Amino acid sequence: MIVRIVCLLIGYAFGCIQTAYIVGKVSKKIDVREHGSGNAGTSNVIRVVGKRAGLIVFVCDVLKAVVAFVLCAIIFGGGGSFFSDGLPIEPGLYAGFGVILGHNFPFFLKFRGGKGIASSLGVMLVIDWRVAVIVYGVGFVILLLTKYISLASLIMALLFPVIALLFTHGYETIAITVIMAAMAFFLHRGNIQRLLAGTERKLALGRK
Repeated sequence: MIVRIVCLLIGYAFGCIQTAYIVGKVSKKIDVREHGSGNAGTSNVIRVVGKRAGLIVFVCDVLKAVVAFVLCAIIFGGGGSFFSDGLPIEPGLYAGFGVILGHNFPFFLKFRGGKGIASSLGVMLVIDWRVAVIVYGVGFVILLLTKYISLASLIMALLFPVIALLFTHGYETIAITVIMAAMAFFLHRGNIQRLLAGTERKLALGRK
């Protein structure tokens, strides 16, 4: 239990690295949470700052989850998708969960962060690349067909525990991924309302 708590705290520290906030301040001297949707995440940065900045935010938010997972796995003798096969994934799992908590609820920004999707994709990748490939593929198709980032994000969040269960991951992994999905749906409640009302903004993939 102590190891789990320590990994959770390490992950939370990584999650508090608010890439969207930093990019907004550096590039345009703004707090992205005060513009657009008010979310400190990839989609809002794309709309408020630009596609290149959004890509930087996305990659960094994925990587901070991957780095925290791998670091805790190495320190506490755990394993992951691409290394130390057969060792328990709990150290990395709790670190990844901590990253999402820190990303969504950073203490130094009054607990107003992002929605954790990019970081969840990073956690997914280092837990099981097979799960990641399936979930990424479905999410990409949904995004391509609908242009709704929020819809693709929600479907990926929902699929994560389902596909993990199909690949016989343990109850602890499934429980954590279910909590992650529940958080994603809670933080996307405004998006869900707009999707149902037909007023959700689509991602503009072409030139403005």
